[in-house]
Amino acid sequence: MTTARIVGAVAATGVAATVMILVLRGRGVDHPAAADLEYVGRTACASCHAEQVERWSGSHHDLAMQEATSQSVLADFDDVAFTHRAITTTFTSTDSGFFVQTQGKDGLPAEIEVIYTFGVYPLQQYLVAAPGGRLQALNVAWDSRPPTDGGQRWFHLYPDVEVTPEDPLHWARPQQNWNRTCAECHSTNVERGFDLATQRYTTTWTDIDVSCEACHGPGSQHVSVAERVARGESQPASGGWGVIVNVNDPGRRWTIRPGDSIASRDEPRMSDREIETCAHCHSRRTTLTENHAPGHTLLDDDILGLLREDLYYADGQILDEVYEYGSFVQSRMYRAGVTCSDCHDPHSLAVGAPGNALCSQCHLTSTYDSPSHHFHEEESAGAQCVDCHMPERTYMVVDQRRDHSLRIPRPDLSVTIGVPNACATCHTDRSNVWAAETVAAWYGPVERHPSHYGEAIDAGRSGDPAAESALAALVTDTSRPPIVRATALTLLSAYPGSFDLLQRGLADASPLVRLGTAMALGTVGEERVRAWAYPLLDDSVRSIRIEAVRVVATVPRANWTDEQRSTIDDAIPEYVDAQMTNADHPGSWVNLGDLYAALGVVEDARAAYETGITLDSTYLPARLNLADLLRATGRDDLGEDVLMAALETFPEAAEVHHAIGLLRVRQQDASTAIEWLERAVRFSPENARFAYVYGVALASAGEVERAIGVLEAALERHPYDRNIRDAIGAYRQQ
Repeated sequence: MTTARIVGAVAATGVAATVMILVLRGRGVDHPAAADLEYVGRTACASCHAEQVERWSGSHHDLAMQEATSQSVLADFDDVAFTHRAITTTFTSTDSGFFVQTQGKDGLPAEIEVIYTFGVYPLQQYLVAAPGGRLQALNVAWDSRPPTDGGQRWFHLYPDVEVTPEDPLHWARPQQNWNRTCAECHSTNVERGFDLATQRYTTTWTDIDVSCEACHGPGSQHVSVAERVARGESQPASGGWGVIVNVNDPGRRWTIRPGDSIASRDEPRMSDREIETCAHCHSRRTTLTENHAPGHTLLDDDILGLLREDLYYADGQILDEVYEYGSFVQSRMYRAGVTCSDCHDPHSLAVGAPGNALCSQCHLTSTYDSPSHHFHEEESAGAQCVDCHMPERTYMVVDQRRDHSLRIPRPDLSVTIGVPNACATCHTDRSNVWAAETVAAWYGPVERHPSHYGEAIDAGRSGDPAAESALAALVTDTSRPPIVRATALTLLSAYPGSFDLLQRGLADASPLVRLGTAMALGTVGEERVRAWAYPLLDDSVRSIRIEAVRVVATVPRANWTDEQRSTIDDAIPEYVDAQMTNADHPGSWVNLGDLYAALGVVEDARAAYETGITLDSTYLPARLNLADLLRATGRDDLGEDVLMAALETFPEAAEVHHAIGLLRVRQQDASTAIEWLERAVRFSPENARFAYVYGVALASAGEVERAIGVLEAALERHPYDRNIRDAIGAYRQQ
């Protein structure tokens, strides 16, 4: 999107008359292999690749999205009613289609037509048409499992939540929008086609499902070569068939050598191309470019989510819906050279063998598929490799997904840092202490194992001073997975004594470690940002350059040399371009608002935040950041209006109550401020900052004993928080 289009589009929303003054002249990402190629569709592939198409037909990729027909719709639409928290949804069908009667966005009854099915097993969702070219995913779904497993029923995806029309989870809200949230990975060659000025979509695709070119890339060149060969005009050289992504790996042979119990590759894996082709959709990431095509380097097109507290347990086990890639790259198998297709048929997606036979392809049966290893009765659940090494976690109520970190069960870590363990999945009546003692009796004491990175990450998350040396050891240990080392770097940013390790991360061979370094540099102080973040503007990997822009923008422009300012100005458009890739998501406009606020372009920052609110009125960060911008520019009166509007949508949002409390402090209304700050702590007792500010406010109002009580309770939750500890000491002296 050009600068003129951005300016015009935002102005047309009525948000602001001027915005986006920076010229989009970023370097972009050069992918010559995909230049000038076209998608040709599955039909063009089928005539020569019938065997592959046959295996693919009926797979989850094939059925990822379909037109709603009597063959594709699995649910009961025979005038069936389903009630969730007083809201009744009725499903009917006629000769003309499938229909749903439910609560609309305005709270009134609405009848909507199902246009597409979405997914197939263990649940099937349904997409309905909405104004502006939108497709919305209903949050009442069909359980497609057999009745013996509890299936063949309608159920609500948020069973514990009362989803009102104002709730972000309501089916008609932007969070449930297929165009921006789902389309990219459920169809092939999706072009979102979002127009900011009209806020309409004209979304298109080549194939409605995940088809050949979703993984192999645009096929026009390959088809052209094949046609020339068929006419006898030429014979391609080795590897010259014009396929963008060809995952054939002639060196991938696994052999169990004499004296070994685990197979090893005959030749090392030389490329992650296959794994990263899958990772674009099978990872938790932020997309950076509209022109993603298979074969692109993952971190050029995406920012990968590290082992954040909201995504993963401290030991790297899956917590939120993070898919497979972030787990798999932690595994020993990944480091040994295993790829996705070593276990999964890339076309049918089925695993290569049933049960333990899959693992026995590389793990000697007599050693591992034996009671001497698993200590369970043969053929029992405890004897199944995946149940111990790939435990399941349930998402979307019924969708059980396996953790792909393929880890050794460590119930001792459940005792020490509170992470799950596979033993407790079956032995629900026994304690983690029992499981840890049992495993130690079988395999020897835990001291035989090397320290687990989960212990350092858990300590770093809590701010434990003892974590510093453990995190530093992770960062410098190149045998550890890069995603772990990158995460350790982000946590080390809270320990000034280890800042020099961040400097070492700048030149690490792993792009993911350099990305973690860039993420960590925002708190190291202006001098280090100027010395360390600035060089990352010229990193070879796009996601790192984009993170670097975010960091260097925090340094006042006057503190850079003319040459540095020029370099920064050249880098900023690439950052803006990455945000405009997701111009239909309010988070991108918050990012832009933060950038412009840091650059001192206040009106553009305000316009960006307001655009985010316009796109999704339920996106709280846009309102909070706008209110903070107004505070910083002396317009607390307008900021108060923003916060009160946010409160109407989020009456229990702790962040809003906290912000209003601080506003009352600035207005010198101490008693009212304390009431707001107290509610923030009540709604979010785990937030150390909220408790600290509330305690300080109480003490400032003369309620020192009460303040000490609040802070001591907070210290129990956050024993390493220096601000809380220092405040308690000071108030006790009083």
